[in-house]
Amino acid sequence: MTTLTTGAPAATVTASGPRASWAAVFALARFETRRLLLRAPVLIAFAVYIGWTVWRTRTSWDGFPALQDADRATQNAPLLVGLAVLLCANQAVLRSRRHDTDRHLAVLVVPPWRRTVAHLLSVAAVALLTGVCVAGQFTWEALKPGAVGHGSPGELLAGPLSVLLLGAFGVLLARLLASSFTAPLLIVFLLFSFLLTTGPGNEGWARWLAPTVGENTSTTLPSELLGRPAAWHALYLTGLALSAALLAVLVSGGARLWTVRVGVAGAVALTLVGAVAQSQGLSPEIAEARTRFSVTPEKEQRCAERDGATYCAFPEWGARTDDWDQVLTGVRSLAGGTAQDRPLVVRQRVEARYGLDGDAAIDPATHPGEITVGTAWGGNRIPEFAAAVAGVLVTGTEAKTGEMCDGRMVTVMWLALADRPDPMSDLRRVRLDDSDAGSAIVLSRTNPLYMTAAQTEVVRELLQRPKEETAAKVKAHWAELTAPKVTTDRAARLLGLDEPEAKEECL
Repeated sequence: MTTLTTGAPAATVTASGPRASWAAVFALARFETRRLLLRAPVLIAFAVYIGWTVWRTRTSWDGFPALQDADRATQNAPLLVGLAVLLCANQAVLRSRRHDTDRHLAVLVVPPWRRTVAHLLSVAAVALLTGVCVAGQFTWEALKPGAVGHGSPGELLAGPLSVLLLGAFGVLLARLLASSFTAPLLIVFLLFSFLLTTGPGNEGWARWLAPTVGENTSTTLPSELLGRPAAWHALYLTGLALSAALLAVLVSGGARLWTVRVGVAGAVALTLVGAVAQSQGLSPEIAEARTRFSVTPEKEQRCAERDGATYCAFPEWGARTDDWDQVLTGVRSLAGGTAQDRPLVVRQRVEARYGLDGDAAIDPATHPGEITVGTAWGGNRIPEFAAAVAGVLVTGTEAKTGEMCDGRMVTVMWLALADRPDPMSDLRRVRLDDSDAGSAIVLSRTNPLYMTAAQTEVVRELLQRPKEETAAKVKAHWAELTAPKVTTDRAARLLGLDEPEAKEECL
């Protein structure tokens, strides 16, 4: 009889332990990241975000951005992505409950708290992608030839951190409340809260509790005068996002891990430090600097001389002097008499004492030959500056230009616009109502000017004539054209035109 002996089956070695568990977490995170990025709300949000960013950045600030404004412009659009991530991350965590697969997942090597970590890692990946978009937008602005100033890392981090924060809240919400209706309700609540904390007139510390904090202003200030606690706000958002993420891990079964408990305590402390620090208000040093820059700008500026003109600008705007000089030279070349040789000083001025939300006017310069230029450039600002140059050439000072209400306005506006590539378009741009007929206010960095309907009619006809022909008449009759109280009818006759049909009317 033969005895058949069969050997024991070979033992199967299965990888186990922390290394295998974390490998499974990362594999699940890659899967969830792919699913999250392919969800319709996230795809639509990114499409709108990127489309809006590209469309806006092409022509933003007329090609002359100040980077201390451009960094803040990257913040609000990512909120749309953040809300989509909140919704989809919440649904991803609840997927196993909706499909009744929780009992199957219970036998896997990845426990619930590790699965929560995987979902949080997928949210972090989307936040990182948002950061790439933010960096691309800011780099585009920084590479524009007319860019000046300095951006803030804290301001640039606000958008990606907002996405991380909202996504982490979505995961936490799913672990606390297993309902698919909770996330949409939270989105409505967050939108309502955001409107309350960032609405017009809300300048208190509470607005800094929102993910992003905008400014209702078109004022551009030097970087050192902003006074925004951007770095502290980034710290606050980081702490809040970590708190939500670690709490989600904690309630998913990670309470037994001392590292998670310590992490929650540290994240909450980080949030409190950031929240308290960002609510301190404007420092006395920045308030003093704002007053100094507003009242005595000459002490903070660097000056350069070019062909009889001196250009004084704040340090960040030194590169703009070439643009200012090109406009000033074009205007002065058309003037007559001694105006072509008159010393001029172009001085950059700001009213910073009221902060970014301030909209106070700048008083006109009283020194002979001094011309005010602002911190913005491009678009309407160019004919606006040209009109200021022409006004000083005709009247001698900005203060006298603001008081002018006679036929000299014809000479001022023709000097300002005749050398421009499209003078008729600039005539409309520099007027408050964007018109080229009738009376209108002319924009200015200081006191606005006023054009009567008769003056507008004469200027419009002059701009349609050859520039050289009119320039010869302006130089030949310079003394009479720039004499106080000269009438518009007289100016028209001196320049070879019939009297305007409109009646002379001054405010």
